[in-house]
Amino acid sequence: MGSSSLLLLLFLCFFCLSHFTSHAQHIPDDEVKTLKMISSKLKNTYWKLGQSPTSCTGFNYTIGEIKYNNVTCNCTFNASTVCHVVSIELKGLDLNGTLPKEFGDLPYLQVLDLSCNYINGSIPTSFRHLPLTILSLYGNRIYGSIPPEISDISTLEELVLESNQLEGNLPISLEKLTNLRRLVLSANNFTGTILESFHNLKNLKDFRIDGNNLSGKIPDWIGNWTQLESLYLQGTSMEGPIPSTISQLKNLSELIISDLSGPTTPFPNLEYMENLIRLAMRNCSITGEIPEYIGNIENLKLLGKIPDTFEDKGRDRTKLDNMFLTNNSLTGEVPSWIILDKENHIDLSYNNFTRPHLDSCNYPVNLISSYASSTRNMIPWCLQKDLPCSSGKLEYYSLYINCGGEEVPFERETYEKDDDKESSKFFIATSDKWAYSSTGVFLGRQDNDLVAKTTSSLNSKNEEIYQTARLAPISLKCYGLCLRKGHYKVRLYFAEIMFFSNHTFGSLGKRLFDISIQGTVVRNDFNIMEEAGGVGKGIYEDCDATVEGSTLEIHLYWSGKGTNSVPNKGVYGPLISAIAVTPKFNPNPRLSVGGIIGIVITSCVVLALILLLLRMKGYLGGKDIEDKDATNNFDPANKIGEGGVGPVYKGVLSDGSVIAVKQLSSKSNQGN
Repeated sequence: MGSSSLLLLLFLCFFCLSHFTSHAQHIPDDEVKTLKMISSKLKNTYWKLGQSPTSCTGFNYTIGEIKYNNVTCNCTFNASTVCHVVSIELKGLDLNGTLPKEFGDLPYLQVLDLSCNYINGSIPTSFRHLPLTILSLYGNRIYGSIPPEISDISTLEELVLESNQLEGNLPISLEKLTNLRRLVLSANNFTGTILESFHNLKNLKDFRIDGNNLSGKIPDWIGNWTQLESLYLQGTSMEGPIPSTISQLKNLSELIISDLSGPTTPFPNLEYMENLIRLAMRNCSITGEIPEYIGNIENLKLLGKIPDTFEDKGRDRTKLDNMFLTNNSLTGEVPSWIILDKENHIDLSYNNFTRPHLDSCNYPVNLISSYASSTRNMIPWCLQKDLPCSSGKLEYYSLYINCGGEEVPFERETYEKDDDKESSKFFIATSDKWAYSSTGVFLGRQDNDLVAKTTSSLNSKNEEIYQTARLAPISLKCYGLCLRKGHYKVRLYFAEIMFFSNHTFGSLGKRLFDISIQGTVVRNDFNIMEEAGGVGKGIYEDCDATVEGSTLEIHLYWSGKGTNSVPNKGVYGPLISAIAVTPKFNPNPRLSVGGIIGIVITSCVVLALILLLLRMKGYLGGKDIEDKDATNNFDPANKIGEGGVGPVYKGVLSDGSVIAVKQLSSKSNQGN
């Protein structure tokens, strides 16, 4: 090759390299520096940021179904040569650093999603400078309050802070976020009320405040949120009634409300909510009949504990996949289409029905204790109030159950197996000593088993009893049947086996439920992990109970508090490992020492009296002595005659009776 050709080749290479370099798309150095600081504070090992110019192409990859690292840039700046970071998604990576304020130094950042990690810290006020549309910190350890500066992000459309440790009142400044479509604040520690000024948030489609300590009434102006599709208000300390203006929320697909205190309220008008998929109104003091149109909402999936009366109008209601009307005052007749329903989850337990007069406990629908007291003599025991003993024999005085597991020996007793996995039903143990009633389906995951099991080694002395557990989405009632009347000790065993013990997102779950014995609440918001001091640690709770009839009731109830999707959807509600019920009376009474001594003394006195009587009658040799005394030792002066075998003497006994006594001759063959 000639020198001219070589020079031409070098020139072409230089030209191409220069052209390529001039069109390379790089992130500015100041943003790269910010990204490095952010990565360091988050303890993020997924970003590889070197010294050379950085592009967006090296950030993005998916690690699993819900774990992925995604950094998106807009590279249209400076003739497509400069890239600015507009979106950062670090989800499910278990990052355990602190929340960096340096995010506020990314001037083009529109999306920040740090869901499902282990990040701590407070929400930086520097976020106010960002043009964010989405801010999600769901499932971390973010503490403190929502800074008022957040409301300066006028572009914000989604604010998701669920499952953190945030507290305080909701800032009034949130009223300025008029572009908000989602405001999800569930499972925190917020207090106060839903502020009047929030009525301006008319673009909201998703509002969730469940699992907080909010008080006050559901505001009447909530009807202004006409775009709303999801409304979650369960597990708060709010008051009723449900405002009539809720009927204006015609776009609702999910309406979840529970445990409202205060006055009764009529069934709210939901007639035009044609998109309704899930409806739960548990313990809301709702009165009246269920409107006929409820059965015709084709998409309806979940119906909570609601009204006071329910009469079948002959309409087709089989479109309801799940219907839970437990613990109300429903009267009249149980519709025939419900009694024989085998496909859907239906629960009508704890009501006041009067018809029809059923003859069995074996129905696909849970009807336990669902009939009025007036029908007691016309229905089986399982449908009656207080579940009276079916045999009439109060023969049991103890109970041992290994919840969710097989039969197992424990503390010198045999704990019966409890491995039934069916939901929304009444189950009677083969021993006939106990039964349980379970209500509900898990939100977001209806196929969850109602038993849990771990194969991991537990940090408990008697780990075999804690390796399995029974679960319930809403309510779990366990009954001791045909028990003798008296006082009992109830011991409930618990161990949290569904959360993780490492410093990851899976360890952030908080399970809260109430415990009642014989209808009296003994623990509110019981937290197994908190009581035990960690995951996989077994504890027990002792309670006293009095059985006045024949049935003992142990009730575990979830009101909607705590997390419900950590580490997975549907992880919440009551969990119990084992139950032991023992009498505080002597079921097999035996004689005490004092009783034995009393019996011995009494026996000796009786024996002495018998011996004395026999002696007086002469059967024990005492007769000769008595005769001598009566005749003054056979004084000749008392001799009144003599026969062939000896003389006869007159005698006087101690009671004054006059007798004749014959003294036998030594030559006689009579007597001794």
